[in-house]
Amino acid sequence: MTAYDNQFPEAREANRARLLAAVDSVADALAAGRDESEQLRRLSPTSVEALRSSGLFKLKSPRVLGGAEAHPVTQMDVIEAVTMIDPAAAWCMFITASATGATLSILPDETVEKVLADGFPFMAASLRPGGAARRVDGGYRVSGRWAWGSGVEHAGWVTVPVFCEGDGPPLIRAVVPTGDVIVHDNWHTLGMRGTGSCDYELDDVFVPDSFAVNVFSGEPPKGGALMRLGLPAFVVNEHGSFAYALGRLALRTATDSAIEKKRGYLGAVSLADRQVFQRAIGQGTIRMNACALAMADAMERLFDSAAEGPPDPTLVTEAQAAAVWCTDEAIDLVSELFRFTGGRAVMNASEMQRILRDIYTVQSHLMVSAVVYEQYGQILLGMTEGGALP
Repeated sequence: MTAYDNQFPEAREANRARLLAAVDSVADALAAGRDESEQLRRLSPTSVEALRSSGLFKLKSPRVLGGAEAHPVTQMDVIEAVTMIDPAAAWCMFITASATGATLSILPDETVEKVLADGFPFMAASLRPGGAARRVDGGYRVSGRWAWGSGVEHAGWVTVPVFCEGDGPPLIRAVVPTGDVIVHDNWHTLGMRGTGSCDYELDDVFVPDSFAVNVFSGEPPKGGALMRLGLPAFVVNEHGSFAYALGRLALRTATDSAIEKKRGYLGAVSLADRQVFQRAIGQGTIRMNACALAMADAMERLFDSAAEGPPDPTLVTEAQAAAVWCTDEAIDLVSELFRFTGGRAVMNASEMQRILRDIYTVQSHLMVSAVVYEQYGQILLGMTEGGALP
């Protein structure tokens, strides 16, 4: 395999510092592109270029391929830092980082070299299997349609899990250039408007064997413990940290406007002077801190369990449950703070309105389905094992 240069230190704290410095280096560009992304319903060119230049989309790729291969808790810190600047950019960053890292880790060496020939790629991906792959000479003919293709309009490649017809593996992961993909402009949503999470389709596309990976081959991925986590453990930290980061963004937004904001027609007082608001800010801060600690604790233990092989399935489900809880707590907090914001909050230009729309949009994602609570309860009752997608 070709040796690839790596700009990221291997030591955990040094890696974290390098990644957070990358966030700082593009903070102004991401902030400048935020409103445009909202209007375009996909990341603005400014934001895309900022992510490319920073290398942040290498967050979850194997070190042997030039990626950061960051510890899951380090990833959470990076996701929060970008979310505080622009939630849509943060979402596209970690979705792209996961799609790229997970895919590169399982592709054959010669295929990796082809994919990386023109530089490190942006990849869009789907978690949910779909479509159909028909075996032909030298590969597969693939057709199907997948949803929630975050960042697909600026990706160079798309990677999708596809059901196979006839003999052979039951499921493959097909990797195709976006030039072979039909993007459906249907991302008209409540929130997360800047992510461009459109549906995309493959219509009888030929996928060579070298770009079609048997999902159940048992081949070890490139890289260390991070790459052994597998789904859903590889991505669950993203959803938990994104949720409590939105909660913290709401706290900052509400606090910044509290002194100038006054309620009441006569004898109005500042919002900051109201004891009920003071309690909401204090309690809300503790709640988001608790979410961050719970998510980090779950991911520390989950990562450690993957040191020598597949992770403990019970810890996988616990981490999923923690991500759902982070989302539930953030929804409750943001909803409470939205009420304090008053009539101004209903305007499209309101920061708090955008945060409210975003948290209610991401709560619909499969990765934070409340079904996980039931699965975790069944494990604690000794009724089943964990580790499955909801």
